[in-house]
Amino acid sequence: MRHLVSGAAGFIGSHLCDRLLADGGEVVGLDNLITGSRANIAHLANHPAFRFIQCDVTGPVEASGKFDHVWHLASLASPKFYLAHPLATLESGSTGTRNMLEIARRDGARFLVTSTSECYGDPLEHPQSETYWGNVNPVGMRSCYDESKRYAEALTMAFHRTHRVATNIARIFNTYGPRMALDDGRVVPAFMEQALRGVPLTIFGDGSQTRSFCYVSDMVDGLVRLSNSEERFPVNLGNPVELTISEFAERIAMLMGLSAKIVYQPLPSDDPRQRRPDISKAKRVLGWEPHVGLEDGLRRTVEYFKTRLVTA
Repeated sequence: MRHLVSGAAGFIGSHLCDRLLADGGEVVGLDNLITGSRANIAHLANHPAFRFIQCDVTGPVEASGKFDHVWHLASLASPKFYLAHPLATLESGSTGTRNMLEIARRDGARFLVTSTSECYGDPLEHPQSETYWGNVNPVGMRSCYDESKRYAEALTMAFHRTHRVATNIARIFNTYGPRMALDDGRVVPAFMEQALRGVPLTIFGDGSQTRSFCYVSDMVDGLVRLSNSEERFPVNLGNPVELTISEFAERIAMLMGLSAKIVYQPLPSDDPRQRRPDISKAKRVLGWEPHVGLEDGLRRTVEYFKTRLVTA
């Protein structure tokens, strides 16, 4: 199978490339390197079945040959970056999605887009199931990301209905693991970097807001299963084990043998108060659920960040 992967030098994208190559596929990876890093795919530089093209998928994509699978992961997924680049974020979800869909249509390829739990906004339903339409502020600070993904979902469904493209939509919940950027700004790398540097952990708000964290290998397995399924409507992928941010900070500190010193900052606008996926559909349709426990996953991630701090 021949795969075209946008966002290939990103956190999840690079792990997906590894999985597709391990499964015997050929991979052409695309990334504009705004938030992706060549370091994430450096180990693939001499792989005979991998080719990297630095390009922005909102412009012309010059990847020759025919593809069997098209994967659109390109996005600025961290609030730190999408708030700094709102127009690029919107373009990735709109024009970028359209360009990748056109390639899938041209080649008769399967297409998967990574959407997000942010489609649910600050949810009034808990846990969040795929039938929930969300509580999103369409003109808020986070809307550049939320609405880009909601539009990407609508565009993907339109291509399926109009052009019969075999499409899949993955609504990804909080994911963590090696290759997250140290300056990502999201809670896992932020807490780990602060803990490793011996500075207090920063919690935004009072720490009572909740998140659910899925290890990256489980997430990639879910994406691969979804891409081979006949499910056209969105599917939640995430870990349903829910923690408050305060509890998560304590877990990080305990794992690293530290006392949890915490400083509090104001909660950003429209930040979700709770987030936990209902994965009953993924279990039923894909036979998927996460298997890597939080403590095991955090240990692997800590080891990665230790090496990054040494070489940073």
